[in-house]
Amino acid sequence: MSSTTAGLVFLALLIVALAAVHVPLGDYMFRVYDSEKDTRVERLIYRVIGADPKAEQSWGAYARSVLAFSAVGILALFALQLLQGKLPLHLNDPATPMTPALAWNTAVSFVTNTNWQAYSGESTQGHLVQMAGLSVQNFVSAAVGMAVAVALVRGFARRRTTDVGNFWVDLVRGTIRILLPMALIAAVILVAGGAIQNFHLHDQIVTTLNGTQQTITGGPVASQEAIKELGTNGGGFYNANSAHPFENPTAWTNWVEIFLLLVISFSLPRTFGRMVGGPKGRKQGLAIVAVMGVIATFSVSLMMLFQIQAHGTVPTAVGSAMEGVETRFGVPDSAVFASATTLTSTGAVNSFHDSYTSLGGLMTLFNMQLGEIAPGGTGSGLYGMLILAIITVFVAGLMVGRTPEYLGKKITPREIKLAAAYFLVTPLIVLTGTAVAMALPDQRASMLNTGPHGLSEVLYAFTSAANNNGSAFAGISVNTTWYNTALGLAMVFGRFLPIILVLALAGSLARQGSTPESVGTLPTHRPQFVGMVVGVTVILVALTFLPVLALGPLAEGIH
Repeated sequence: MSSTTAGLVFLALLIVALAAVHVPLGDYMFRVYDSEKDTRVERLIYRVIGADPKAEQSWGAYARSVLAFSAVGILALFALQLLQGKLPLHLNDPATPMTPALAWNTAVSFVTNTNWQAYSGESTQGHLVQMAGLSVQNFVSAAVGMAVAVALVRGFARRRTTDVGNFWVDLVRGTIRILLPMALIAAVILVAGGAIQNFHLHDQIVTTLNGTQQTITGGPVASQEAIKELGTNGGGFYNANSAHPFENPTAWTNWVEIFLLLVISFSLPRTFGRMVGGPKGRKQGLAIVAVMGVIATFSVSLMMLFQIQAHGTVPTAVGSAMEGVETRFGVPDSAVFASATTLTSTGAVNSFHDSYTSLGGLMTLFNMQLGEIAPGGTGSGLYGMLILAIITVFVAGLMVGRTPEYLGKKITPREIKLAAAYFLVTPLIVLTGTAVAMALPDQRASMLNTGPHGLSEVLYAFTSAANNNGSAFAGISVNTTWYNTALGLAMVFGRFLPIILVLALAGSLARQGSTPESVGTLPTHRPQFVGMVVGVTVILVALTFLPVLALGPLAEGIH
């Protein structure tokens, strides 16, 4: 079997598995967020944090809870990193000193679900920080994204109310009932596949075949790897991330990891359909997941084409771009991973994106610039897609000259302003950060390459940070005070400004009544609407980013 055929089989099995769990997992998450009962563990947590699980919140109170919880998380992780030398399970001589600027960048990175790393994990962070700091944020930052998505869906489902749910209930249930059990199962599977799980530091000294001694770093890897993918986090225990054999040992664990980083985001549209209810509710969920599927199919197809056919400027071997690719995965499977990790907000890598062909690198950038909505991050992908659906019905309303409607709610000037602001805030951060970095000589000096590829390195860094992805194009030295600060700010604004706008939109929708369908209502559950959302999404992103892409990867490809 050729590598291309094997890659297609790999992709087909992935699609079948995601389709198989879409309904049961989506229905289960609906029951989690719709249930009126709390478990004993949940009631204990509510008592400890002083939350009333029966009290509903307005969108403003919900947003303040999100911001307060995240701020405490940043401060706690910041302090834990600076103090780790005085705590158990720390590294005696870390390769990269944890400066305040780097600790700030890392704390913000994990709390915002970005997981950008300007250091080598195994030689910088001790096991206590990895477990009690980074892994904990992997769980709760993913749960925050899911909670915000559920709050927006409630805005569509509810009528004439100011309440969009209770953040603390949504956070705890998402963590306890969804992420923890799924991560536990996934960790056991990864351990069975060869991922390591121990508490060894740098005390495993082995003798290699040529007689030299080598230190092997151990650690609680499988447990972090599971939630890293499941929560679309992406931070690696090791610097090589999912290309490291201790994190991703075999071709079949590579398949499992891709499945994990897609499964919740592709199932949430089913939850959305169940929550909005009505006879067409489930069809609405199918329409949203269809948009995600169409965009993902085009992305993966183009990525595999560019890498297998080796269009671009990188060295090639056996007819495809093998530079920077692990031989145990091969080009097709690595291309699927690269598309999946940038179409979501995962940011994990099993190959070197800087070594991709110019057009392959273009696809990784474009996937993130779409807003990571196919299927997107855990929770953030759903609310990003719903924002694009609102923009689409607004455009359709302009065409026929009537007030647009979506799921029985009128899209008034207030709603479209919030949706437009959501769409524009991330490009503003990306393009401003890239422009400032390219204008400063000291920051340009951080680029390994000059010309279009150097621009792509800087553009990728700010695109990854502002979209809360976390993957790196590499080839750029970002562990400087300026980049740690600038990228940290990009992560904060790129995460929380959109969340505030989404929750404001949820509150605005929840206050409305129900608008009955008429002959002029645009059907939003048919293939026509799916095609319209895909078209609007691609056109808007192309108009926003095409000029800078033309100066970067497109110029490199033409050259």
